[in-house]
Amino acid sequence: MNGTARGGPALADGPIYLDYNATTPVDPRVVLAMGPFLTHWFGNPSSDHPYADEPRAALAAARARVAALLGADGERIVFTGSGSEADQLAVRGAVLASEAARPHVITQVTEHPAVLETCRALERLHGVRVTYLPVDAAGLVDPGRLAAALDADTVLVSVMAANNETGALQPVSELAAVAHEYGALFRCDAARAAGRIPLDVRDLDVDLLTVVGHKMYAPKGTAALYVRAGLALEPVVYGGGQEYGLRAGTENVALAVALGTAADIAATELADGAATRIAALRDDLHRSLATALPGRVHLNGPAKERLPNTLNISIDGTLGHELLAAAPGLAASTGSACHSGRHTPSPVLTAMGIAPERALGALLLSLGRWTTPEDVSTAATALINAAGTP
Repeated sequence: MNGTARGGPALADGPIYLDYNATTPVDPRVVLAMGPFLTHWFGNPSSDHPYADEPRAALAAARARVAALLGADGERIVFTGSGSEADQLAVRGAVLASEAARPHVITQVTEHPAVLETCRALERLHGVRVTYLPVDAAGLVDPGRLAAALDADTVLVSVMAANNETGALQPVSELAAVAHEYGALFRCDAARAAGRIPLDVRDLDVDLLTVVGHKMYAPKGTAALYVRAGLALEPVVYGGGQEYGLRAGTENVALAVALGTAADIAATELADGAATRIAALRDDLHRSLATALPGRVHLNGPAKERLPNTLNISIDGTLGHELLAAAPGLAASTGSACHSGRHTPSPVLTAMGIAPERALGALLLSLGRWTTPEDVSTAATALINAAGTP
């Protein structure tokens, strides 16, 4: 689905949207599917009367749809309220359920803050040992470094499938194989990868995997965790036993339906070549900028092993936040953070060995379902004009 000129919902009258890695517009088909469960089919799926029948069936169907996107069985899908919650259930849940005397966790320095902060909390509150692996210049984890860090007490290895800033794709199946050689679980955050590239939990050989609704055209407030059969986790919310006892609270059926519908649409579009179409637009944007600004445009991250929608570049002689301010018709991101009016470079880029001045010039341009060739052309012109002469 390419959308109409200027794209999809809420995009027709606004700036060109190139921030799909931050969040996606909700697909109208998703809104349509979830609507009846906000109004007519309001019953509690755990109840024992006819008002529960449709919600209960819809919940099961939503699990099956999310599972199908991941090559999994439906009963292995646990719905959560956010990706951060799913991350905590996976990491904290695996550690607290383990029998290791002093559990050891391995992650990497460019992992999402939801994982990094959970690891720091486990260190602080439970005395867990955590190893933070470095990344190379492409932002990738070396399987050899992982092997060297593993020991008999390693409970879990957590490495994201794709980096949210550079789109770098980690060698997940290779890393998982190394972890499993030592008897450790392997957990993968696929928030940005799910629906953008094919994923199969069996081929990847992962034990836990996170998907997030608002990264794949569903509303915010819904996510899911794939849990391998037979794997014990400590619950993240205690109570009435919903979600296989891992996340208590009456299920939000409407949001589960939304995520299931989004997963179904994503699977169909992947099969129809959506990734190839978006990658071509991304490369057109990069080519236009590099041609108009010769020698000034630098790609941050791998050229090939990255998400098809993600372009992270630095332009010599510019600062990312100033460049976007000079291009008000464009909605995109930088990797920098602003504290009291002072911008600091992205930790992801500096971890890759990129100099602070180049990191401060970074732009994250992420395309999506409703990005058109006209959007790319207009965005390129705006950035070229804003970059000017150094």
